[in-house]
Amino acid sequence: MCTVSFIAVKDKVFLTSNRDEHKSRPSAFAPVETLINDVKVVYPKDPKAGGTWFAVNEFGTVTVLLNGAFEYHKSTGNYRRSRGLIVLDIIGSKTPLSAIKTIDLNLIEPFTLVLFADGGLFELRWDGQQKHLRQLDADTPYIWSSATLYTKEVMQDRENAFAQFLGNGPAPTGEAIIAFHTNKTEDQENGFVIDRGTGLKTFSVTQALLDETGISLCHKDLRTGTRTKNHLGMATKLCSPS
Repeated sequence: MCTVSFIAVKDKVFLTSNRDEHKSRPSAFAPVETLINDVKVVYPKDPKAGGTWFAVNEFGTVTVLLNGAFEYHKSTGNYRRSRGLIVLDIIGSKTPLSAIKTIDLNLIEPFTLVLFADGGLFELRWDGQQKHLRQLDADTPYIWSSATLYTKEVMQDRENAFAQFLGNGPAPTGEAIIAFHTNKTEDQENGFVIDRGTGLKTFSVTQALLDETGISLCHKDLRTGTRTKNHLGMATKLCSPS
């Protein structure tokens, strides 16, 4: 929930996320298929709050969460609901864009949500007071870094590394993208895989792949080395997408 990338390659779309948490927090449960409001969804479950930072559904919707909005904020700890439960509210809707526009975020900690739905790419930033929603160009690659963990200078360095990765040869595969997200460097404070003295550590990398067969979710737990893959065939919506 602290580094997210989006890459569209011909008839494939990849969304990939690194989850960084304090080492005292338990690892997430491996992704399994379940129903939310009669919608088939798959997501790794946080055992502490019951929510998630990454979820997909049978309609080709992907939601990915990052902590913080535009800049660093100090958590008050006095929030109405976990941000991970907001992700489940949206992924369990057949009209996720409408859900984003109408959901009550009062007393929810600031976050950034990346949403891919109905072929469109959207970014929602909640700064604790106001929603900032915009549609992005789904033909353009993007990378996001958590505002609570990285300075603007570090974010720019990561964007530069991402651009260099994309420019190094043919269109990247899913495995190549995961390798990029899990590349360990000497900089354990600001690299894509972190292990900070404060106890913050990269727990896992999760990737959604959308193609003609449906939507697949690959989850790699970096603490245990286990890897889980799930697949959902694409269902047809019977209602308006927004």
